[in-house]
Amino acid sequence: MKISPLPPLKSLVAFESVARHQSFTHAADELSVTQGAISRQIHSLETYLGKPLFERANRSIRLTGSGLQYAQAIRELLTELAATTEEVRSWKGTQQITVATSSAMASLWLLPKIAAFQQAHEHIDLRIVALEQVRDLRRVEFDIALYYCWQTPPGMQATTLFYEEVFPVCSPTYLERHGPFNDPSTLLNCTLLSLEGADQDWVSWKKWFTQTGLEYRAPHRRLNINSYSMLIQAAIINQGVALGWSQLVDDYLQQGLLVRPVDTVLRTEARFCLLEPTESPSRAASIRAFREWLMDTVPKEVGDLGLN
Repeated sequence: MKISPLPPLKSLVAFESVARHQSFTHAADELSVTQGAISRQIHSLETYLGKPLFERANRSIRLTGSGLQYAQAIRELLTELAATTEEVRSWKGTQQITVATSSAMASLWLLPKIAAFQQAHEHIDLRIVALEQVRDLRRVEFDIALYYCWQTPPGMQATTLFYEEVFPVCSPTYLERHGPFNDPSTLLNCTLLSLEGADQDWVSWKKWFTQTGLEYRAPHRRLNINSYSMLIQAAIINQGVALGWSQLVDDYLQQGLLVRPVDTVLRTEARFCLLEPTESPSRAASIRAFREWLMDTVPKEVGDLGLN
């Protein structure tokens, strides 16, 4: 969709400089142009907007009400654009890797392991981009992506890291207060921590119960959260029972922050995959190193399996 309306973009830089300096002369010096060129840019912008941006009195100028409002907005936009431009310029070369993944995968699985990679490869910089849906990958450039997949996304090569296993988790304190749970169905008498939008890319409580052969009914109480990382933190601080994904909650289980109140596990056809663009340029040594390290972090029996 075309972005409209847009003012004469060249004039915005001149306007921001004049507004900041309150001087055409100082703006001309800063931008290395003539004062006449600055005046023409401001006139062009005022003509486009249909209203004056400056009040001119003798040799001084000051912003009008509209000019002040516009100057603040333009300065914020140009500052953000400059920062983004610098970020894009800085992330280039063969010693930098962009990894795209969901915020949950990043915070619960990838980031706790990153220190080991950085210690072994001090010359390689990592950039992690959080995108919640695998379909959002088309919006960004990346070298490697990490997502749960039911099938290989178009234009991607998928390598299976591990399979999806889902089971209830809660804090030891919550289990002591409300347990024991001899039958998984008794979990419905508790507060179920539910991930909003789970039916799209995650397993919901209803799906977990039905696919494990258990009867589902509305729980006694539900707490809905739209972030999986926040949901797990809620479980840790005794707010209820959550669905835990193996690999994502394993560290918390080992530390004793979470426990499994029942033994029932749902194993699905989904897999946690390493995704790479099919039409990627020749693989840089840094990307190969990261890929090999990533594969070494998962059980060897999973291997290099693809998705159909």
